[in-house]
Amino acid sequence: MKDGIHPKYEEATVTCGCGNKFTTRSTRKTITVEICSVCHPFFTGKMKYIDTTGRMEKFQKKYNWDKRKKAAE
Repeated sequence: MKDGIHPKYEEATVTCGCGNKFTTRSTRKTITVEICSVCHPFFTGKMKYIDTTGRMEKFQKKYNWDKRKKAAE
């Protein structure tokens, strides 16, 4: 590898939306994720509705979801 052209690869702290923190290695010092293996339904075995930022409401509003149902009737 050539000297001086590659970013530094150092320890990084990953923070999840559930509050879990762990360390890994990356070119960034901090990484923020919405879901991790501690809170993901696949790993926990518990199904829970995950919508922390109102994405479903935003999607429904963007595509007029409520008006589509009325038009289909």
